Amino acid sequence: MAYKDYYDVLGVQRSSSEGEIKSAYRKLAKQYHPDKNAGDHKASERFKEIGEAYAVLSDAEKRKLYDQYGHSGQVPPGAWGGAGAGGGSGFSSADYGGVDASQFSDFFQGLFGQQGQAGRGGFRGGGAQVNLDDLMSGMGGGRRFVQNVEGELQVTLPEAYSGSDETIQVEGKRLTVRIPAGTRDGARLRLAGQGPGGGDVLLTIRVLEDVKFDLEGTDLSTSVDVPVDTAALGGSVRVPTMKGDVSLNIPAGTSGGRRMRLKGQGWPSKTGAGDLYVKLNLVLPAKLSDAEKQLYEQLKALRSGQTTQS
Repeated sequence: MAYKDYYDVLGVQRSSSEGEIKSAYRKLAKQYHPDKNAGDHKASERFKEIGEAYAVLSDAEKRKLYDQYGHSGQVPPGAWGGAGAGGGSGFSSADYGGVDASQFSDFFQGLFGQQGQAGRGGFRGGGAQVNLDDLMSGMGGGRRFVQNVEGELQVTLPEAYSGSDETIQVEGKRLTVRIPAGTRDGARLRLAGQGPGGGDVLLTIRVLEDVKFDLEGTDLSTSVDVPVDTAALGGSVRVPTMKGDVSLNIPAGTSGGRRMRLKGQGWPSKTGAGDLYVKLNLVLPAKLSDAEKQLYEQLKALRSGQTTQS
């Protein structure tokens, strides 16, 4: 699989700040979000590519390693917490019970993202790690060849909220991973005995930023556009929640920027769900009809007269 440069994917410079990278990600994620491109396979692939690039470039340590080594996974000793893989790795066949290190090139390529991806799951973002001392344990003296492997699995905010089944691939073996509902960023999952030789697969869950919602603690926040006449006279608007759209009553005389709370529509937890806070953005019609212009002129004159009298 040919990989594009992550900086090119996000359209930023290598010297871009963390804020610039985040801004570029948000803009592109909103443009290619599946909700806006239903049935568009290219947009879906682009969205995944954008998420993968952001997962690496938004993490200071991963970005540093990516700047040094790119997608290749050809890292020197110690770069990933143990001896490196491939060229310049600094160990010989004698180091690990007479086994030639070149036998593991395919294994490392899979971990670093160039093989072994399966659908939406898989080790994405080049963040998989292996400790070779553990990986090679037991290779000499007839002992068992056991590999414990670590990786990161990216999921969307809705998937983390509701729970989902993801598919990953380790050494050619497809594994289904159940993401529990309410999973938070940084959560760890252990697939006991599913690694090569009966070792474990240890996954760190990374929840991608969402274009609609922000999560802080157990509270979610979003924003919704409110027509100016609805804000002035009162009415209702549709508001997105993690469970689907709901109707929100807008009191008459509501000002732009006001935040309203939907109790219990936040993130689930053992102590109960948080709340959803909705910021109201007042919007005018992009183009006024002649009748609307006349009404606004009448309103302007009326308000001007009230101001003069007061």
